[in-house]
Amino acid sequence: MKASIAIQVLPLIEGDEKICEIVDEVIAYIETLDLKYEVGPFETTIEGESLEELMNIATECIQIANRAGGDKIAAYMKLFYAPEKNILSIDDKIDKYRK
Repeated sequence: MKASIAIQVLPLIEGDEKICEIVDEVIAYIETLDLKYEVGPFETTIEGESLEELMNIATECIQIANRAGGDKIAAYMKLFYAPEKNILSIDDKIDKYRK
């Protein structure tokens, strides 16, 4: 694995229920990908092989939120990319903390 991204897609709309519905649609899209991912309380982390792949996924996540009713969307992303070597995986980073 050469890259990972942590993304939080936050529709700027009224109503927690509607926000959760939109976020659920974004996560449903991520679940269709053939990539390792982990949903957290603030963001979802996705592992991939290329910067382009992950940026395309991030773009699609934002567009899904927009199509689902978010006319304003804040997206917060953290990206780690090492094109010449492998990086630590989700499991490498957090397995020791799982119960």
